[in-house]
Amino acid sequence: MGQFPINLEEAIEWLASFGGESDGGVTRTLYSQSWKEAQQALKGWLEEAGLLANYDSIGNLFGRLPAANPNAQTILIGSHVDTVKSGGKYDGAYGIISGILALIQLKQQFGPPAINLEVVSFCEEEGSRFPLALWGSGMMTGIYSFNDIRDIKDSEGISFETAMMAAGFGLSEFRVRNDIHTFIELHIEQGPTLEKVEKSIGIVKAIVGQKRFRITVNGESNHVGTTSMKWRRDALHGAVNMIHDLYKSVKEYDEDLVSSVGQLFVEPNVPNVIPNQVQFTVDARHPNESVLRSFCQQFTEMFENHAKKLDLELKVEMWHEVQPAQMDRKLNETIQRICTQNNFPSHWMNSGAGHDAQLFARICPTTILFVPSQGGISHSPLEYTSTQDLENGLGVLIQLLHQLAYNC
Repeated sequence: MGQFPINLEEAIEWLASFGGESDGGVTRTLYSQSWKEAQQALKGWLEEAGLLANYDSIGNLFGRLPAANPNAQTILIGSHVDTVKSGGKYDGAYGIISGILALIQLKQQFGPPAINLEVVSFCEEEGSRFPLALWGSGMMTGIYSFNDIRDIKDSEGISFETAMMAAGFGLSEFRVRNDIHTFIELHIEQGPTLEKVEKSIGIVKAIVGQKRFRITVNGESNHVGTTSMKWRRDALHGAVNMIHDLYKSVKEYDEDLVSSVGQLFVEPNVPNVIPNQVQFTVDARHPNESVLRSFCQQFTEMFENHAKKLDLELKVEMWHEVQPAQMDRKLNETIQRICTQNNFPSHWMNSGAGHDAQLFARICPTTILFVPSQGGISHSPLEYTSTQDLENGLGVLIQLLHQLAYNC
């Protein structure tokens, strides 16, 4: 491999080297050293390919294939460069790499498009360093402003603003783009559906809404051996009851509803001391906002009842919320025609994971297409998609962009 990759398979391994872990995973959290190195490497590749490369003020990276008309609007393609801790090589990275390779091929074969084509490497989507997700696309779509990061800190106490400025960003005013005509994201599925139904391309109808909560249960610490069970204010006892009933209610509520407890912290976390505080998270998702809202209200009331029965104090904070998003029907029908013409078996489906595309759906025609994930595994060093499946997705993307930007 030279300084920059020449094909998709090389590019996946090349980008994974920035933040690569000994277990085969990748860690690139927002504004970290590995994140900076990855974005700078991508910028070099974009420039080498003859694309116009630049950052915005928060660290989103763009590579532009300009149209002959300087006043033309823009089709934006891409995904996020950040990862979870020891995540996979494909999540986010595949969408960026495919966008770059698509623009390189279109430039070489057809020259300037009628509509600007631009690939984006969003600075952040995962929410893995700070308790805020979809930062890059959220700023571009007007969901967020700099006010939303005030007083936010990571687990080491570093503020969002400090980290951003140390990486060389956040020092100038953010300029909102008004030229985005269409947004397209290519992504691994991160689930088992395509593999199970034996399809090559997933055409996403909708991305589910998400609500994430931080639940704090406060009780009273005391000696395990000297405090009668009937006099205890055991925060862990309350939390266990809440979590048990949460999972039970999910199964009974709606088959499209999913929810999970992902983090749990116990204080003082000592074998012979009754816990006085438990914090845990709840993540709930559904493609219908009213159903999702109703479920969250129901489990909050259920938690309150458990807290009251055990004389505990309860605090429920929602720290992340994304509305369900419908993908553009016309774009999806075009993708379907491309799949049919190329004999790529396709499957119309919802996305259970959140993506940058769901924010763009608020402001412009948007879609996201999937390729299979082996075993449905993602956010893991074991994450894997075959080269053939990756190439199939890239082929569909190139043909879609050609139809949208050259045959318009």
